[in-house]
Order: sequence, then structure tokens, then C-alpha cells
Amino acid sequence: MENQRLIELMDEVRKRKPLLHVITNRVAINDSANGALAVGASPIMAEAHEEVAEIAAISGALELNIGNLTPYSIESMRLSGRAANKAGVPIVLDPVGAGATDFRLQTVQKLLEELDVAIIRGNAGEIAALAGEKWAAKGVDAGDGNGDVTEMANRVALSWNTVVAVSGAVDTITDGRRTYHVKNGHPLFPYMTGSGCLNGVIQAAYAAVTSNALEASFAASTIYALAGQLAGEKCAGPGSFRQHLMDELYLMNEEKIQRYAAVEDVTGL
Repeated sequence: MENQRLIELMDEVRKRKPLLHVITNRVAINDSANGALAVGASPIMAEAHEEVAEIAAISGALELNIGNLTPYSIESMRLSGRAANKAGVPIVLDPVGAGATDFRLQTVQKLLEELDVAIIRGNAGEIAALAGEKWAAKGVDAGDGNGDVTEMANRVALSWNTVVAVSGAVDTITDGRRTYHVKNGHPLFPYMTGSGCLNGVIQAAYAAVTSNALEASFAASTIYALAGQLAGEKCAGPGSFRQHLMDELYLMNEEKIQRYAAVEDVTGL
């Protein structure tokens, strides 16, 4: 995807200020809301069964995050997800800790069976769990494994007819046919609780302004990783990294993208 298209999507998010319905975990809710605002979107963090379907139906995108999983939140996701599908609203699913417990993995699988999901965003351990690969997951962290991340992402994307965005030292974004790598980012991302969750919300912001889920995910992944890289150059540690990350998301512009974006189309390689 050309940088110019990425820039057009960034501008479109800022122009349209899409409403994002976000059901996420308690740890990440504040940063997720602030990050959405920083890129130009308008978040609403609604979970009550009485209103989630109504809100999902009028939103630009719906982001579902299973980080703080409870029977109540699962039903909120099902209700909002069905309403979003009916209204043609794209869904981003973050399978937080899918490899940590059977409960989490089974919940994600059931959501994927019931809902049409545009983008699955997770770390390598979570995507490995969805691919049925052995992986030494460490709670909600990526953990360690020997599998080919790109191959696993391709397989999951084709299995569920969706786009998969895998975050890591190098991000992988694929629809199972076309695959990109994003080589921006910073080692402090794992030291910021909820950084992956915020990534999912940024994915939703971009999914709200284009019907092409692959280009939405690629643009969101690139801008988020680049903002992290630039934030890392200014910070002293995890605390100031969070502050500078929000600033860089807000201050992202065409010049920074053209100069620093490190992306590669690896389709067919």
C-alpha cells in the first residue's frame, strides 16, 4: 500500500471523527479512550446490555477486547456484535490472552463463529492459539514459540475470512493473500500496560473510514508503530513513553510518514 493512501486515511479519520463503540478491559480503558481521541476518533465505552446494540448500530466501528473477560462482558460483545453486523459496522476483535486459558480461547472461537469480524488484532501467542499451534504463552503477553508468525497469521485470516494484524518487533498484517510487514515500533511497547489494547482501538478508527479492512489495518498498524518509535526517541522510560505516544499519535503527519515509515509488502516471499 502506498504511503499516500495511508496519509489519506489518516486525514479521513481526522475529518470524519468516527464514533467508536469500544468494549475493552478495565486496565486499558483510559488509554484506549485517549488514544482514540488523539487520532481523531470519538470513543464511547459502553457495556450495558440495555444499550450496546443501539450504540453499535450507530457507530463507525465496534472494538471488542476480551482482556477482562466475564459472562456479562461476553453477552455485551454478542449483543453489540450482532447489531454491528446487521448495520454493516466493521468489528475489530482483540483476543487478549487467548492462549492463557481454555475459557478465553473458547470465547474467542465462539465470537468468531457467531460474528463477522473484519480484523483480528493480537500478539504472536494469541494468534498461535487461534491457529492451533503450540506456544509458550505468558498470561496476556506474547510468550515464546518457534512457529512462523506470518504463516500462522495467514492461516487464521483464511480460516475466518478476516484480516489479521500481529503486533511484535515486526508487525504482520494479512488477509491470507496479501501480507505486509511493519518494521517501526519500540521495545518499550511491552512495558506499557494496554498498549496492544490501544492498538486495537486505532485499528477500529481506521476500519470506520474504509471498507477495505486490509488497508485499514495496515494504516493503523503503521501509524501506531511509527508513533511508538518516535515516542521512544523522546522518553526516559515507560511512564514518559505513554505520554509521548499520545502526543505522537496526535501529531502524526505526512512528513513523518514519508520519512520514517518502514514497511514491506512480503506477499509471495
